[in-house]
Amino acid sequence: MTSVRRLLSTLLLTAFLLVGGLASPAGAHPMSTSAVLLDVRDDRVEGEVQLPIDRLAVAVHRELTSASVLGADRSFLGDYTAGHIAAVGDDGTPWTVTLGTPTVRTIDATDHLVYPLEIRPPDGRVTDFDLRYDVVVEELVTHRVIATVRYDFDRGILRTDDAQTLGVLDWDTTNLNVPAGQGSWVRGFVTTVGLGTEHVGEGADHLLFLLMLLVPAPLVASGGRWRAAGASRRRVVVRVVHVVSAFAAGHSLTLALAAAGVIHVPSRPVETLIAFSIAVSAVHAIRPLVARGEVLIAGGFGLVHGLAFASLIGDLGLDRGSLVTTLLGFNLGIELTQLLVVVLIMPSLLVLARTACYPAFRLTLAALGLLFSASWMLERAALTPSDPFEGVQTWLVAHPLLVAASLAVLAVVALRLTPRTSSTGRLT
Repeated sequence: MTSVRRLLSTLLLTAFLLVGGLASPAGAHPMSTSAVLLDVRDDRVEGEVQLPIDRLAVAVHRELTSASVLGADRSFLGDYTAGHIAAVGDDGTPWTVTLGTPTVRTIDATDHLVYPLEIRPPDGRVTDFDLRYDVVVEELVTHRVIATVRYDFDRGILRTDDAQTLGVLDWDTTNLNVPAGQGSWVRGFVTTVGLGTEHVGEGADHLLFLLMLLVPAPLVASGGRWRAAGASRRRVVVRVVHVVSAFAAGHSLTLALAAAGVIHVPSRPVETLIAFSIAVSAVHAIRPLVARGEVLIAGGFGLVHGLAFASLIGDLGLDRGSLVTTLLGFNLGIELTQLLVVVLIMPSLLVLARTACYPAFRLTLAALGLLFSASWMLERAALTPSDPFEGVQTWLVAHPLLVAASLAVLAVVALRLTPRTSSTGRLT
């Protein structure tokens, strides 16, 4: 029987392609597909079903429009769709399948009827299960249904870029195994560490803020100015640790509060304040604002940066059970990136600080920080349409090793060709 169905499917598909090939271009219609998108949670599976209205009309033998599917045909189509979707656990127990309120959405230039989907196991524990689905395909041999998992914490699927295609359902294949019980919290944790690393590593504003705070680290504030005198290596290390720790404490606090829903601040003012934080740290790099100002700036504005970090976690739609793990992993990724920046940059800054060219280097870098921050503030406050320096910033962030290597070369050249400063701050 299966071989007969396969042969019939092949013949009908061939006939369809021949007819489509002979048709005029104006009369040709692309062979659209349906989609099933799944989000695996701790106690349920959520998602949505996307049905192209033109294919659905053929399958149910009715004239359907974007208006009728939500009006006169709504009840009929809901019953039809629900009757052709089922889920069975790995122990053979049926799971409850519920469709939500439908909407019409244009996907790939085709109107789709979209149903929110919820699948619940009877014992509240999601494991591997079989998805049995033949909406539309039970009537249309040429139709295909693409099933995709777009969120599964234990398997490390957290974003659209991570989505995994489970398989394709069609007239001949209407059953698909969903590996919802595989993976572990470790895999999700590792993925969130990567998210934290990526978020900071690709965020020019976060990196520039940290760099502005590191620039005065080899110096000592004296008489309202930065001086090289007395800046021992031990003291520099302590100051860097204090800066990084203050920033970590600040962003960790607001990240946790925002991710837990305790506080919420719109993204536009947060992003604008982040740009302002760079301006403040750049001014401090030019001339010390207050004693130990870099630590205060790192901790205070770290609170603002944490709100920006929380926006990414909020977009993940985490379960309460995975929220703590995600916060820990994301924070670890942020701290690892910060430490990497320190390791790549600080040795060169320490060498440069011993030369006569460091004041010019520090002032030039601080001026660039002010320029970039002003451009970001204007754009994020919607006062300018775009950031004219975006291309430069993107390039710099995309080539961190080249930037670090260039700084190291500059430090070596400066050490060899320019006078050095003594422990009293004078040139030697």
